[in-house]
Amino acid sequence: MLDINLFREEKGNDPEIIRESQRRRFASVDLVDEIINLDKEWRQRQFEVDALRTEFNKLNKQVAKLKISGGDASEVIQQAEKKKQDAADKEKEVGDAFDELKEKLKKVGNLVPDSVPVSNNEADNPVVKVWGKKPVFAPGQKVMNHVDLVEKTFIADTKRGAKIAGGRGYFLRGDGVLLNQALINFGIDFLKKREFTALQPPFFMSKDVMAKSAQLEEFDRELYKVTGKGKDKDVTGEDLNQATGKRDDEDLHKDYKYLIATAEQPLCAYHMDEWIPPSELPIKYAGNSTCFRTEAGSHGRDQLGIFRVHQFEKIEQFCITSPNENKSWEMLEEMMNNSADFYQELKLPYRVVEIVSGALNDAAAKKYDLEGWFPASGTYRELVSCSNCTDYQARRLNTRYGQKKSNEHKKQYVHMLNSTLTATERTICCILENYQREDGVEVPKVLQKYMGGVKFVPFTDTKGKSRKHYKSPINRSLMVVSIVVAVVAVVLAAYFVYVARERAAALPEKI
Repeated sequence: MLDINLFREEKGNDPEIIRESQRRRFASVDLVDEIINLDKEWRQRQFEVDALRTEFNKLNKQVAKLKISGGDASEVIQQAEKKKQDAADKEKEVGDAFDELKEKLKKVGNLVPDSVPVSNNEADNPVVKVWGKKPVFAPGQKVMNHVDLVEKTFIADTKRGAKIAGGRGYFLRGDGVLLNQALINFGIDFLKKREFTALQPPFFMSKDVMAKSAQLEEFDRELYKVTGKGKDKDVTGEDLNQATGKRDDEDLHKDYKYLIATAEQPLCAYHMDEWIPPSELPIKYAGNSTCFRTEAGSHGRDQLGIFRVHQFEKIEQFCITSPNENKSWEMLEEMMNNSADFYQELKLPYRVVEIVSGALNDAAAKKYDLEGWFPASGTYRELVSCSNCTDYQARRLNTRYGQKKSNEHKKQYVHMLNSTLTATERTICCILENYQREDGVEVPKVLQKYMGGVKFVPFTDTKGKSRKHYKSPINRSLMVVSIVVAVVAVVLAAYFVYVARERAAALPEKI
C-alpha cells in the first residue's frame, strides 16, 4: 500500500507521479483522483469530529464550574450531551470514510520506476542475460518433453494422483522423491553459505494476516480456503450436526484460514507490527515450504505432468533492507544473482528477462524472471520470479524501520524483497529435458551427493518395472554372464540332441 501522504499536494508531494505510475501499469488513473477526494472528505469529517469534541470538553468544564458554584447546570448538560452524541454520529461517518479510503488505496499499485520497460505485452520483456550451452543430443535420439520423461522414468505417478486428488494431483515416487529432496537440501545449503537463515513457515494463515500479505485478486485466483474448527467435520472441514451427521449452516464456525501459495506470504508477515533497527539489517531468510495454488486462471494449460500443479515445494529468498541509500535495489541484484548462480551450479541453460510494467503485480516496483531452457518445445519457461516490493508490503503489515520514538514526525518502513530459488517440481521438469539420454536421465553432478550417489535414473519398461540394474557395472556383468551361460546351455542341448540322434540311427532296425 502506498503512503497516503504521496497523494497530498499540501504536503509537498506530486500526485502526478502516482498517475504516471498507474499509466505505466495500464491501470486506472481516475482511481488516484478518487483517493484524493476521499482523503479530503475523510480529513474534513475528522476535523468536524475534533471540533465537536473540543466544544464538548468546554461544556463539560462549564458544568463542573456551575456545580461547584451551586448554579443551574441542566441546560449546559443538555448541550454537552448533544455535542457528545453529534461527535459519536460523526465518528461513525469518519470510520466509514476511512474504510472506503483504505479499500481504494489498496487497489493502487506500487510506484513503477523509470528503469522499468513500459508495455502491456509480456512478449516485450527485454532479455538482460543468457547463460549456458543448450544440450546436444545423440544422432537419431528422440528428444522427449518433461511429461513423457516423467512417465518413462516413473519418478511420479500422475494417474493415481489424479484418481485420488483430482486434476494435477500426483505422487512423487522412488528417485523422484530423492531428486525433489536433493533440490531442497541443496537449495538450503546454497543459501546458508550466503548468510541466509532457514525458516519453515506455517502452511496456512489467518484471513486477516493473509489479507495484508496477498493481493485481493489472489484470494480467488490462487488461494485455498480452509474452513471449520473442532473435532467433528465433514470432508470440506465444515461442522457436523451431532444428531443428523450433516452440516448446519447457522452453526458453522467462521474461523477461515488460507493455505499459503508461497513462503513469501508468511515470511513478509514474520515481523508484523515490529520495529527493526538499522543494525539488524539486512535480514535474509531462506523459506522452505510446501505451497498450494488453485491455478484457477490456468485452465487447459500444463494439465499433464508436474510442471503446473496444485501442490509443490519451494525454496524462497526473502530479504528485508533499509529504505535508504538504494539498499533494496542493491539487494534485488544480489538475489537475482543468487538464483542465477544456483542454476549455473545445476548446469541448466537459462535467460533472465525484465518484466514489463503492465505485467507487474501490485506489490512489485520492479521484477525479473529467470527462465530455464526446455529443449523439447524449444522455448524458455519461467523458473524464478524476483521482485523488489520496496515499502509497499511493510506499510500494510506495519513493519517499521528504526527505533521507536515518541517524537517521530515521519514514519519509515523497511523494504521487502522476494525471489524464488527453486520451485522443485518445475526444476525437475527442466532437469529431465536437459539431462535426458537414450535410456534414461542423468542426475546433475551437484545433486548426486544429496541422492546417496545416484547418478542416473533409467527408463522403465512398459509394466513400470525398473531396468536400473542394467546400468550397474556389477549387474551388467552378471547379465552378460547369464546370457553366455544361456547360450552355452542351448549349444550343449543341441549337441546332445544331435549325438542322441546319431546313436539312434546307428542301431539295427527292429523287425
